[in-house]
Amino acid sequence: MFRSLSGLTTRGRCLLAAGVAAGLCAVVLNERDLLRVAVFVVALPLCVVALASASRMTISASRSLLTERVPVGAHGEVQLDIWRTGRMPAGDVLLEDGLPYTLGARPRFVVERLPAHRRPVPLRYPVQPTLRGVHRIGPLRATITDPFGLCEFDRDLVPHSRLVVVPRVTTLWGLPRGTGLGSGEDSNIRLHTGQGETDVVVRQYRQGDDLRKVHWRSTARRDEMMVRVEERPWHSGTTVLLDHRASAHRGSGAHSSLEWAVEFTASVCLHLNKTGQRVRLVSEHGRLLADAAQHGGPGSAGAVLDSLAAVQPAHERDIVLSADPAQGQELIAVLGSVGTESVHELTRHRARGTRSYAVLLDTAAWESGDGTADGDVAVGDTAALLRAAGWGVVVAKPGRSVPDVWAELCRTTAPGASLIGGGS
Repeated sequence: MFRSLSGLTTRGRCLLAAGVAAGLCAVVLNERDLLRVAVFVVALPLCVVALASASRMTISASRSLLTERVPVGAHGEVQLDIWRTGRMPAGDVLLEDGLPYTLGARPRFVVERLPAHRRPVPLRYPVQPTLRGVHRIGPLRATITDPFGLCEFDRDLVPHSRLVVVPRVTTLWGLPRGTGLGSGEDSNIRLHTGQGETDVVVRQYRQGDDLRKVHWRSTARRDEMMVRVEERPWHSGTTVLLDHRASAHRGSGAHSSLEWAVEFTASVCLHLNKTGQRVRLVSEHGRLLADAAQHGGPGSAGAVLDSLAAVQPAHERDIVLSADPAQGQELIAVLGSVGTESVHELTRHRARGTRSYAVLLDTAAWESGDGTADGDVAVGDTAALLRAAGWGVVVAKPGRSVPDVWAELCRTTAPGASLIGGGS
Protein backbone atom coordinates (compact mmCIF):
# COMPACT_ATOMS: atom_id res chain seq x y z
CA MET A 1 0.00 0.00 0.00
CA PHE A 2 2.81 2.41 0.90
CA ARG A 3 4.59 1.53 -2.35
CA SER A 4 1.44 2.37 -4.29
CA LEU A 5 1.06 5.66 -2.44
CA SER A 6 4.50 6.67 -3.71
CA GLY A 7 2.86 7.17 -7.10
CA LEU A 8 0.83 10.12 -5.87
CA THR A 9 1.57 13.39 -7.61
CA THR A 10 1.89 16.72 -5.80
CA ARG A 11 -1.78 17.37 -6.49
CA GLY A 12 -2.76 13.98 -5.08
CA ARG A 13 -0.69 14.41 -1.94
CA CYS A 14 -2.11 17.86 -1.32
CA LEU A 15 -5.63 16.52 -1.76
CA LEU A 16 -4.93 13.64 0.64
CA ALA A 17 -3.44 16.03 3.21
CA ALA A 18 -6.42 18.36 2.85
CA GLY A 19 -8.82 15.47 3.43
CA VAL A 20 -6.97 14.39 6.58
CA ALA A 21 -6.93 17.98 7.87
CA ALA A 22 -10.65 18.37 7.13
CA GLY A 23 -11.37 15.12 8.98
CA LEU A 24 -9.48 16.31 12.07
CA CYS A 25 -11.32 19.61 12.01
CA ALA A 26 -14.66 17.77 11.64
CA VAL A 27 -13.89 15.65 14.69
CA VAL A 28 -12.82 18.66 16.78
CA LEU A 29 -15.76 20.81 15.69
CA ASN A 30 -18.22 17.89 15.66
CA GLU A 31 -19.29 18.68 12.08
CA ARG A 32 -20.70 15.60 10.37
CA ASP A 33 -21.10 17.30 6.98
CA LEU A 34 -17.44 18.32 7.01
CA LEU A 35 -16.54 14.76 7.96
CA ARG A 36 -18.38 13.41 4.93
CA VAL A 37 -16.48 15.82 2.72
CA ALA A 38 -13.22 14.77 4.37
CA VAL A 39 -13.94 11.08 3.80
CA PHE A 40 -14.70 11.74 0.15
CA VAL A 41 -11.55 13.84 -0.31
CA VAL A 42 -9.36 11.15 1.29
CA ALA A 43 -11.04 8.27 -0.57
CA LEU A 44 -10.69 9.88 -4.01
CA PRO A 45 -6.85 9.75 -4.30
CA LEU A 46 -6.77 6.32 -2.62
CA CYS A 47 -9.24 4.87 -5.12
CA VAL A 48 -7.37 6.48 -8.01
CA VAL A 49 -4.09 4.99 -6.74
CA ALA A 50 -5.63 1.52 -6.53
CA LEU A 51 -7.11 1.78 -10.03
CA ALA A 52 -3.91 3.12 -11.65
CA SER A 53 -1.77 0.54 -9.88
CA ALA A 54 -3.99 -2.27 -11.17
CA SER A 55 -4.13 -0.90 -14.73
CA ARG A 56 -0.35 -0.62 -14.82
CA MET A 57 -0.09 -4.42 -14.73
CA THR A 58 -2.39 -4.87 -17.73
CA ILE A 59 -0.21 -3.07 -20.32
CA SER A 60 2.35 -4.76 -22.58
CA ALA A 61 4.35 -3.60 -25.58
CA SER A 62 6.89 -4.70 -28.19
CA ARG A 63 9.46 -2.92 -30.33
CA SER A 64 10.51 -3.82 -33.88
CA LEU A 65 13.12 -2.25 -36.13
CA LEU A 66 11.73 -1.87 -39.63
CA THR A 67 15.23 -1.69 -41.12
CA GLU A 68 18.01 -4.06 -40.11
CA ARG A 69 20.80 -1.62 -40.93
CA VAL A 70 20.60 2.15 -41.23
CA PRO A 71 23.36 4.09 -43.03
CA VAL A 72 24.68 7.29 -41.53
CA GLY A 73 22.49 10.20 -42.57
CA ALA A 74 19.67 7.97 -43.84
CA HIS A 75 16.20 7.63 -42.37
CA GLY A 76 15.14 4.57 -40.40
CA GLU A 77 11.94 3.72 -38.60
CA VAL A 78 11.04 2.01 -35.34
CA GLN A 79 7.60 0.59 -34.59
CA LEU A 80 6.08 0.22 -31.13
CA ASP A 81 3.03 -1.94 -30.45
CA ILE A 82 1.15 -1.44 -27.16
CA TRP A 83 -1.89 -3.40 -25.98
CA ARG A 84 -3.95 -4.34 -22.93
CA THR A 85 -3.56 -7.78 -21.42
CA GLY A 86 -6.45 -7.72 -18.92
CA ARG A 87 -9.95 -6.41 -18.42
CA MET A 88 -8.93 -3.54 -16.20
CA PRO A 89 -9.22 -0.25 -18.14
CA ALA A 90 -6.09 1.84 -18.48
CA GLY A 91 -5.96 5.60 -18.24
CA ASP A 92 -3.72 7.90 -20.21
CA VAL A 93 -0.37 6.30 -21.04
CA LEU A 94 2.72 8.39 -21.74
CA LEU A 95 5.33 6.39 -23.68
CA GLU A 96 8.95 7.48 -23.88
CA ASP A 97 11.58 5.40 -25.68
CA GLY A 98 15.22 5.78 -24.79
CA LEU A 99 17.12 7.04 -27.83
CA PRO A 100 20.78 8.15 -28.02
CA TYR A 101 21.23 11.73 -29.14
CA THR A 102 23.10 10.48 -32.25
CA LEU A 103 19.86 8.91 -33.51
CA GLY A 104 17.61 11.95 -33.15
CA ALA A 105 15.15 13.42 -30.71
CA ARG A 106 13.70 11.20 -27.98
CA PRO A 107 10.17 10.13 -29.03
CA ARG A 108 7.14 10.61 -26.78
CA PHE A 109 3.57 9.40 -27.31
CA VAL A 110 0.35 9.84 -25.36
CA VAL A 111 -2.23 7.05 -25.70
CA GLU A 112 -5.57 8.12 -24.28
CA ARG A 113 -7.39 4.81 -24.50
CA LEU A 114 -6.23 1.29 -25.20
CA PRO A 115 -8.64 -1.08 -26.96
CA ALA A 116 -9.46 -4.41 -25.39
CA HIS A 117 -8.99 -7.95 -26.78
CA ARG A 118 -5.19 -7.53 -27.21
CA ARG A 119 -5.53 -5.38 -30.30
CA PRO A 120 -2.20 -3.54 -30.49
CA VAL A 121 -1.93 0.15 -31.10
CA PRO A 122 0.93 0.72 -33.58
CA LEU A 123 3.18 3.71 -33.06
CA ARG A 124 6.09 4.67 -35.30
CA TYR A 125 8.86 7.18 -35.02
CA PRO A 126 11.83 7.99 -37.29
CA VAL A 127 15.53 7.77 -36.54
CA GLN A 128 18.22 9.62 -38.46
CA PRO A 129 21.66 8.58 -37.20
CA THR A 130 24.52 11.03 -37.46
CA LEU A 131 27.26 8.66 -36.30
CA ARG A 132 27.91 5.02 -37.15
CA GLY A 133 28.12 2.32 -34.48
CA VAL A 134 26.07 -0.28 -32.67
CA HIS A 135 23.51 1.73 -30.71
CA ARG A 136 21.09 0.68 -27.99
CA ILE A 137 17.49 1.81 -28.15
CA GLY A 138 15.42 1.69 -24.98
CA PRO A 139 14.14 0.93 -22.53
CA LEU A 140 10.57 1.81 -23.45
CA ARG A 141 9.09 3.46 -20.36
CA ALA A 142 5.38 3.91 -19.82
CA THR A 143 3.93 6.45 -17.40
CA ILE A 144 0.31 5.69 -16.47
CA THR A 145 -1.69 8.65 -15.19
CA ASP A 146 -5.32 9.17 -14.18
CA PRO A 147 -7.66 11.77 -15.67
CA PHE A 148 -7.48 13.86 -12.49
CA GLY A 149 -3.68 13.98 -12.43
CA LEU A 150 -3.57 12.63 -8.88
CA CYS A 151 -1.12 9.77 -9.40
CA GLU A 152 1.27 8.31 -11.94
CA PHE A 153 3.28 5.09 -12.18
CA ASP A 154 6.38 4.32 -14.27
CA ARG A 155 7.03 0.93 -15.79
CA ASP A 156 9.62 -0.40 -18.25
CA LEU A 157 7.72 -2.26 -20.95
CA VAL A 158 10.46 -3.26 -23.44
CA PRO A 159 14.19 -3.69 -22.74
CA HIS A 160 17.00 -2.47 -24.99
CA SER A 161 17.15 -3.23 -28.71
CA ARG A 162 20.23 -3.20 -30.93
CA LEU A 163 20.38 -0.92 -33.95
CA VAL A 164 23.37 -1.16 -36.31
CA VAL A 165 24.26 2.13 -37.98
CA VAL A 166 26.56 1.33 -40.89
CA PRO A 167 28.86 3.81 -42.64
CA ARG A 168 27.63 5.71 -45.66
CA VAL A 169 28.40 3.94 -48.95
CA THR A 170 29.15 5.95 -52.08
CA THR A 171 28.79 4.55 -55.59
CA LEU A 172 32.17 4.18 -57.29
CA TRP A 173 33.25 3.50 -60.87
CA GLY A 174 36.27 1.84 -62.38
CA LEU A 175 39.15 -0.17 -60.97
CA PRO A 176 42.82 0.56 -60.35
CA ARG A 177 45.06 -0.14 -63.31
CA GLY A 178 45.99 -3.78 -63.70
CA THR A 179 43.49 -5.09 -61.18
CA GLY A 180 42.57 -8.64 -62.17
CA LEU A 181 39.08 -10.07 -61.97
CA GLY A 182 39.83 -13.74 -62.33
CA SER A 183 39.78 -13.73 -66.12
CA GLY A 184 41.67 -12.18 -68.95
CA GLU A 185 45.35 -11.79 -69.68
CA ASP A 186 46.36 -10.73 -66.22
CA SER A 187 44.78 -13.73 -64.55
CA ASN A 188 46.27 -16.19 -67.02
CA ILE A 189 49.76 -14.84 -66.46
CA ARG A 190 49.38 -15.16 -62.70
CA LEU A 191 47.99 -18.64 -63.09
CA HIS A 192 51.14 -19.86 -64.82
CA THR A 193 53.49 -18.11 -62.42
CA GLY A 194 51.97 -19.83 -59.40
CA GLN A 195 50.66 -16.69 -57.77
CA GLY A 196 47.02 -17.74 -57.82
CA GLU A 197 45.18 -20.67 -56.24
CA THR A 198 46.57 -24.16 -56.66
CA ASP A 199 44.83 -25.85 -59.62
CA VAL A 200 43.75 -29.46 -59.22
CA VAL A 201 44.77 -31.36 -62.37
CA VAL A 202 43.85 -34.96 -61.50
CA ARG A 203 41.88 -36.73 -58.81
CA GLN A 204 40.76 -40.25 -57.93
CA TYR A 205 38.16 -41.89 -60.13
CA ARG A 206 34.61 -41.81 -58.81
CA GLN A 207 31.73 -43.93 -59.95
CA GLY A 208 29.96 -42.20 -62.80
CA ASP A 209 33.01 -40.25 -64.07
CA ASP A 210 33.51 -40.10 -67.82
CA LEU A 211 36.10 -42.69 -68.86
CA ARG A 212 37.32 -40.34 -71.55
CA LYS A 213 38.75 -38.16 -68.80
CA VAL A 214 40.95 -40.90 -67.36
CA HIS A 215 44.54 -39.68 -67.08
CA TRP A 216 46.43 -42.85 -67.90
CA ARG A 217 49.90 -41.55 -67.08
CA SER A 218 48.86 -40.60 -63.52
CA THR A 219 46.93 -43.87 -63.25
CA ALA A 220 50.05 -45.90 -64.10
CA ARG A 221 52.24 -43.86 -61.77
CA ARG A 222 49.89 -44.07 -58.78
CA ASP A 223 48.52 -47.51 -59.51
CA GLU A 224 44.93 -46.28 -59.14
CA MET A 225 42.39 -44.82 -61.51
CA MET A 226 42.86 -41.03 -61.88
CA VAL A 227 40.74 -38.64 -63.94
CA ARG A 228 41.44 -35.16 -65.27
CA VAL A 229 39.73 -32.19 -63.67
CA GLU A 230 38.85 -29.12 -65.68
CA GLU A 231 41.15 -26.27 -64.82
CA ARG A 232 39.48 -23.63 -62.71
CA PRO A 233 40.12 -19.98 -63.45
CA TRP A 234 41.89 -18.15 -60.70
CA HIS A 235 39.62 -15.74 -58.83
CA SER A 236 41.61 -12.69 -57.94
CA GLY A 237 41.28 -11.17 -54.53
CA THR A 238 41.84 -7.77 -52.97
CA THR A 239 42.58 -7.04 -49.35
CA VAL A 240 41.51 -3.67 -47.99
CA LEU A 241 43.46 -2.54 -44.92
CA LEU A 242 41.90 0.02 -42.59
CA ASP A 243 44.15 1.91 -40.23
CA HIS A 244 41.93 2.76 -37.26
CA ARG A 245 44.52 3.67 -34.66
CA ALA A 246 43.45 6.57 -32.49
CA SER A 247 46.91 8.15 -32.76
CA ALA A 248 46.75 8.05 -36.56
CA HIS A 249 43.58 10.15 -36.94
CA ARG A 250 42.44 13.64 -36.09
CA GLY A 251 39.14 15.39 -35.66
CA SER A 252 36.06 14.31 -33.74
CA GLY A 253 32.60 13.04 -34.45
CA ALA A 254 31.23 12.49 -37.90
CA HIS A 255 33.77 14.87 -39.47
CA SER A 256 36.89 13.13 -38.20
CA SER A 257 39.48 11.56 -40.48
CA LEU A 258 38.61 8.11 -39.09
CA GLU A 259 34.99 8.42 -40.20
CA TRP A 260 36.14 9.47 -43.68
CA ALA A 261 38.46 6.46 -43.80
CA VAL A 262 35.65 4.13 -42.72
CA GLU A 263 33.30 5.54 -45.37
CA PHE A 264 35.97 5.17 -48.05
CA THR A 265 36.74 1.61 -46.96
CA ALA A 266 33.07 0.61 -47.00
CA SER A 267 32.56 2.07 -50.47
CA VAL A 268 35.64 0.34 -51.86
CA CYS A 269 34.80 -3.06 -50.34
CA LEU A 270 31.25 -3.07 -51.68
CA HIS A 271 32.37 -1.77 -55.08
CA LEU A 272 35.02 -4.48 -55.46
CA ASN A 273 32.57 -7.12 -54.28
CA LYS A 274 30.07 -6.06 -56.95
CA THR A 275 32.71 -6.43 -59.65
CA GLY A 276 33.28 -10.07 -58.67
CA GLN A 277 36.40 -9.70 -56.57
CA ARG A 278 36.94 -11.63 -53.39
CA VAL A 279 37.38 -8.94 -50.75
CA ARG A 280 39.08 -9.27 -47.39
CA LEU A 281 38.97 -6.49 -44.81
CA VAL A 282 41.78 -6.36 -42.27
CA SER A 283 43.02 -3.96 -39.62
CA GLU A 284 46.38 -2.23 -39.65
CA HIS A 285 47.84 -5.19 -37.72
CA GLY A 286 46.57 -7.76 -40.20
CA ARG A 287 43.65 -8.91 -38.04
CA LEU A 288 40.77 -10.12 -40.19
CA LEU A 289 37.69 -7.94 -39.79
CA ALA A 290 35.52 -9.43 -42.54
CA ASP A 291 35.89 -11.84 -45.44
CA ALA A 292 33.28 -11.40 -48.14
CA ALA A 293 34.24 -14.77 -49.65
CA GLN A 294 32.97 -16.54 -46.53
CA HIS A 295 29.57 -14.80 -46.81
CA GLY A 296 28.64 -15.41 -50.40
CA GLY A 297 25.67 -13.64 -51.92
CA PRO A 298 23.88 -10.64 -50.44
CA GLY A 299 25.18 -11.40 -46.96
CA SER A 300 28.76 -10.52 -47.92
CA ALA A 301 28.03 -6.79 -48.06
CA GLY A 302 26.21 -6.96 -44.74
CA ALA A 303 29.15 -8.69 -43.07
CA VAL A 304 31.55 -5.97 -44.21
CA LEU A 305 29.21 -3.16 -43.13
CA ASP A 306 28.56 -4.76 -39.74
CA SER A 307 32.30 -5.04 -39.12
CA LEU A 308 32.90 -1.42 -40.07
CA ALA A 309 29.98 -0.27 -37.94
CA ALA A 310 31.63 -1.80 -34.87
CA VAL A 311 35.13 -0.43 -35.58
CA GLN A 312 36.44 1.71 -32.74
CA PRO A 313 39.75 3.61 -32.47
CA ALA A 314 42.59 1.30 -31.47
CA HIS A 315 45.11 2.31 -28.82
CA GLU A 316 48.29 0.99 -30.49
CA ARG A 317 50.65 3.74 -31.59
CA ASP A 318 52.58 1.98 -34.38
CA ILE A 319 51.79 -0.61 -37.01
CA VAL A 320 53.31 -4.00 -36.25
CA LEU A 321 52.94 -6.88 -38.72
CA SER A 322 54.23 -10.44 -38.58
CA ALA A 323 53.27 -11.35 -42.16
CA ASP A 324 51.80 -9.95 -45.33
CA PRO A 325 48.34 -8.64 -44.33
CA ALA A 326 47.03 -9.33 -47.85
CA GLN A 327 48.39 -12.91 -47.98
CA GLY A 328 49.75 -12.34 -51.47
CA GLN A 329 46.65 -10.58 -52.79
CA GLU A 330 46.44 -7.06 -54.09
CA LEU A 331 46.35 -4.56 -51.25
CA ILE A 332 44.56 -1.23 -50.84
CA ALA A 333 45.62 0.39 -47.57
CA VAL A 334 43.64 3.30 -46.11
CA LEU A 335 46.13 4.94 -43.78
CA GLY A 336 46.16 7.78 -41.30
CA SER A 337 49.37 9.34 -39.98
CA VAL A 338 52.10 6.80 -40.64
CA GLY A 339 55.68 7.03 -39.38
CA THR A 340 58.83 5.64 -40.94
CA GLU A 341 58.79 2.46 -38.85
CA SER A 342 55.17 1.79 -39.76
CA VAL A 343 55.95 2.30 -43.45
CA HIS A 344 58.75 -0.24 -43.12
CA GLU A 345 56.37 -2.71 -41.48
CA LEU A 346 53.89 -2.31 -44.34
CA THR A 347 56.43 -2.66 -47.13
CA ARG A 348 58.82 -5.31 -45.89
CA HIS A 349 56.25 -8.11 -46.06
CA ARG A 350 54.99 -7.21 -49.53
CA ALA A 351 56.51 -8.80 -52.63
CA ARG A 352 57.90 -6.18 -54.97
CA GLY A 353 55.76 -7.28 -57.94
CA THR A 354 52.51 -7.46 -55.96
CA ARG A 355 50.20 -4.53 -56.51
CA SER A 356 49.96 -2.33 -53.45
CA TYR A 357 48.04 0.92 -53.19
CA ALA A 358 47.75 3.39 -50.33
CA VAL A 359 45.22 6.14 -49.67
CA LEU A 360 47.13 8.43 -47.32
CA LEU A 361 44.99 10.81 -45.25
CA ASP A 362 46.38 14.27 -44.56
CA THR A 363 45.24 14.15 -40.95
CA ALA A 364 46.80 17.51 -40.08
CA ALA A 365 44.18 19.15 -42.29
CA TRP A 366 41.43 17.35 -40.39
CA GLU A 367 42.89 18.56 -37.10
CA SER A 368 42.61 22.19 -38.15
CA GLY A 369 38.94 21.74 -38.96
CA ASP A 370 39.02 23.84 -42.14
CA GLY A 371 41.48 21.81 -44.19
CA THR A 372 44.09 24.61 -44.31
CA ALA A 373 46.75 23.14 -42.04
CA ASP A 374 50.19 22.69 -43.55
CA GLY A 375 50.64 18.94 -43.29
CA ASP A 376 51.95 18.38 -46.82
CA VAL A 377 55.57 17.96 -45.70
CA ALA A 378 54.97 14.95 -43.44
CA VAL A 379 52.45 13.44 -45.82
CA GLY A 380 54.80 14.01 -48.75
CA ASP A 381 57.65 12.20 -46.99
CA THR A 382 55.44 9.23 -46.20
CA ALA A 383 54.10 9.12 -49.75
CA ALA A 384 57.66 9.22 -51.11
CA LEU A 385 58.69 6.25 -48.96
CA LEU A 386 55.71 4.22 -50.12
CA ARG A 387 56.27 5.09 -53.78
CA ALA A 388 59.94 4.13 -53.44
CA ALA A 389 58.77 0.71 -52.22
CA GLY A 390 56.64 0.28 -55.35
CA TRP A 391 53.28 1.42 -54.00
CA GLY A 392 50.74 3.60 -55.74
CA VAL A 393 49.83 6.47 -53.42
CA VAL A 394 46.96 8.98 -53.34
CA VAL A 395 46.71 11.73 -50.72
CA ALA A 396 43.21 12.47 -49.36
CA LYS A 397 42.25 15.81 -47.82
CA PRO A 398 39.04 16.80 -45.98
CA GLY A 399 37.59 18.66 -48.94
CA ARG A 400 37.89 15.72 -51.33
CA SER A 401 35.01 13.32 -51.86
CA VAL A 402 35.29 9.56 -51.83
CA PRO A 403 34.60 9.17 -55.60
CA ASP A 404 37.30 11.75 -56.44
CA VAL A 405 39.94 9.95 -54.41
CA TRP A 406 38.92 6.59 -55.87
CA ALA A 407 39.04 7.99 -59.41
CA GLU A 408 42.59 9.23 -58.82
CA LEU A 409 43.54 5.86 -57.36
CA CYS A 410 42.22 4.16 -60.51
CA ARG A 411 44.51 6.38 -62.60
CA THR A 412 47.51 5.67 -60.37
CA THR A 413 49.98 2.96 -61.33
CA ALA A 414 52.02 1.27 -58.66
CA PRO A 415 55.62 1.89 -59.84
CA GLY A 416 56.87 -1.50 -58.72
CA ALA A 417 53.90 -3.53 -59.94
CA SER A 418 54.07 -5.85 -62.91
CA LEU A 419 51.76 -8.33 -64.52
CA ILE A 420 53.95 -11.24 -63.52
CA GLY A 421 54.37 -11.26 -59.75
CA GLY A 422 57.80 -11.84 -58.40
CA GLY A 423 59.35 -12.43 -55.02
CA SER A 424 60.71 -9.81 -52.75
